[in-house]
Amino acid sequence: MAVNKGTRQFFLPSLTPAFLIRAGCVALLAYLIFGHLLTPFRIKGHSMEPTYQNGGVNFCWRIRYLFSTPKRGDVVFIRFTGQRVTLLKRVVALEGEEVEFRDGRLFINGKELNEPYIHYPYHWTLSPRRVEPNSVYVVGDNRSGLMQNHFFGQASLPRILGGPLW
Repeated sequence: MAVNKGTRQFFLPSLTPAFLIRAGCVALLAYLIFGHLLTPFRIKGHSMEPTYQNGGVNFCWRIRYLFSTPKRGDVVFIRFTGQRVTLLKRVVALEGEEVEFRDGRLFINGKELNEPYIHYPYHWTLSPRRVEPNSVYVVGDNRSGLMQNHFFGQASLPRILGGPLW
């Protein structure tokens, strides 16, 4: 079977200086984009269901909060420990606000927060606590399990890496 010259050149290009420079530029650009701006990640766990499914793939848009801070309702990536472990959570309260869970309802400064993204009933109860300066309060969308089995609470702003691309 004969392979035409254009196909062979596409799959096995000549290693000319121009080709090597283009390949190096593409590799450098990919490293900068996917290493520092749009970090790819796989969602592990059920804490953000049904908004984000276990096993799903997304990108962390790292410059999302470069010139602003997260707002209530934003979904953020939080560096949990080191550089490798990150959590995907929703911001429910901002610095200086009081957070409380009462019989499966979330209260911010004594007023119940409307959470349309919650699809599973939950029965958490947690006494009021004030969010510290330079921090936000985060929790997952799926609160159907026992409160003790979830990672939630205050996260300092420097630990927030960015937000999901979609």
